[in-house]
Amino acid sequence: MIADKEDSEDESLFIDRPQLVTKRLVMRAPRNSDAPVLAEIANNLHVAQMLMRMPHPYGEAEARSFISMATRRQPGATYALTLSGTGELIGCAGLHVKDRGLELGYWIGEPFWRRGFATEAAHALVDLAFAETRIPVLHAAVRVINPASRRVIHKCGFQYAGQGMMNSLAAGQVPVERYRLDRRTWESLRSWS
Repeated sequence: MIADKEDSEDESLFIDRPQLVTKRLVMRAPRNSDAPVLAEIANNLHVAQMLMRMPHPYGEAEARSFISMATRRQPGATYALTLSGTGELIGCAGLHVKDRGLELGYWIGEPFWRRGFATEAAHALVDLAFAETRIPVLHAAVRVINPASRRVIHKCGFQYAGQGMMNSLAAGQVPVERYRLDRRTWESLRSWS
């Protein structure tokens, strides 16, 4: 059963946003100093058309607006994804409140695709969502034309929950597949870390 809006309002969805460290990533709060690099890697139609809220073109003004929004105290959590060895910014990920409840989202800059970074970040955020909130279900949505994102979701244990439409700033109305991961399944899969 997908949590409806009343269910998600009963839960505390504020997350303190601790720094998360994985095998290859340091996931931290976005900083104003990230704006130039963020604008550079996000200004890519291949990335933007897979996401709901990323405009294209994407410049420093959009990056600064995103950073300002992402660092406000609000439900969920937004992270800058950086390489642990160099601190290089490679993308962003987060947990965002939607009508269905808390939803996982992520994007990786194209130069860093196909290296498993999205899966690594997604695992960390799934663990954070269930450890820091009382949500019964975590949600995710992927464009039907994005098999790489679908693989990330499957590796995290999400199960198909249906199709819908999403309004992408860069691509307009597009079909998406919706997925869900319930707390019990997550508890059985925690061995991934």
